[in-house]
Amino acid sequence: MQDSIFTKIINGEIPSHKIYEDDKVFAFLDIYPVQPGHVLIVPKMQVEFVWDLDGQDYQALMAAAKKIALRLRQTMEVPFVSSRIVGVDVPHAHIHLIPFSDAAQLDNRPTQASEPDHVALATLAQTLAV
Repeated sequence: MQDSIFTKIINGEIPSHKIYEDDKVFAFLDIYPVQPGHVLIVPKMQVEFVWDLDGQDYQALMAAAKKIALRLRQTMEVPFVSSRIVGVDVPHAHIHLIPFSDAAQLDNRPTQASEPDHVALATLAQTLAV
């Protein structure tokens, strides 16, 4: 299997705004967020679907998602954090965590026409770091 963009991010070949890392999981800010604080959590082992992870890697991914979601709620001062497992855009298991206050905010479709604000993302990553 060819390295996914997420594997390249984990390996440091592509820069990211990391907020969490342990021996099994890597989490970073989405550069085209649905809402500020939109995080992607990926297992370090590249498998295409979350459901194909072995038990330990699945548990590690879910434990990291919970830890990060609680941090997002506290730091972003929002009552809700949406979790999404879509699995069609990148062939590497991942979870989206999106902090929000109102369900309408989840309908936001970010444009990829402009360059991400990497300064703002880096500042937010420092604030969210777990």
